Amino acid sequence: MKIKTIVLMIAVAALLVAPTVSAQDTVSSPSVVVDGASLQTAAEESWILIIQQDLSVDEEIVLDGEFKNRDTVDRKLALYDQDDDHNVTDRYTLEAPSITVNSPSTRFKAGIFVGDVYVQAENFRLTTGFTVEGNVYFENKAAKETFTIEGGATVTGDLVNNW
Repeated sequence: MKIKTIVLMIAVAALLVAPTVSAQDTVSSPSVVVDGASLQTAAEESWILIIQQDLSVDEEIVLDGEFKNRDTVDRKLALYDQDDDHNVTDRYTLEAPSITVNSPSTRFKAGIFVGDVYVQAENFRLTTGFTVEGNVYFENKAAKETFTIEGGATVTGDLVNNW
């Protein structure tokens, strides 16, 4: 009995002193964005960009690369807070000259993007009341044909075939 207790205490102590890896240090992890620099890092390294405040940047945002969430190709721009039951409790605005979507299966969820969106990747989605205050430009036919708007999402500008 004493040996089991000692082994258990050693295991717990090892877990407590083991180094942890933050989301910013791990590729394909969630990234909470708080400013332009963390937005750029998240756009380059993370499958999900979580923005929980209004944010304005002067540079174009580019979402490149193929990312996975639970072994499924997925990329997400999340401009909202949620409760423990995953209900959206607050929405935020991201303003930039433009955002280019080169990552397949990207979705924008529950917020507002002010600027133009350029879509080159397939399976781009606007979901959960997301609003684009600008135009959405499709750079190829496949991007346009696989685009979906669902859950009350809107585009205040035009959907433009740019090919």
